Amino acid sequence: MDDTVRSWLLAQLGPTDLTELTGRYERLRSARAVAMEVLSERRAKLLAEPLRLVVDGVVTMDQTANLTGLERQLAAIQANPGPDDAAGDDAAPHLDVTALVPTRRAR
Repeated sequence: MDDTVRSWLLAQLGPTDLTELTGRYERLRSARAVAMEVLSERRAKLLAEPLRLVVDGVVTMDQTANLTGLERQLAAIQANPGPDDAAGDDAAPHLDVTALVPTRRAR
């Protein structure tokens, strides 16, 4: 994993153990796959516990905004290429060719 990939992963995931990220990157071979896996695990952890806890007059905890944020981040990473993704056919420049035919001028 080079510095560009490491920086991109840290920007997407926040402070994270670099040895864990390196191990995941060696297994998955894609920065985007690593980010998707980590964020999916965070989402699953949020869903495993109640999203909202209310103790009248004492405390209110609401994790729904965190869940929404994780889902948006997952969608954004899924829609955009990672720093190490190979440029596919969609990324190639499009070239149109048109035949030029001389026109006759009428006066």
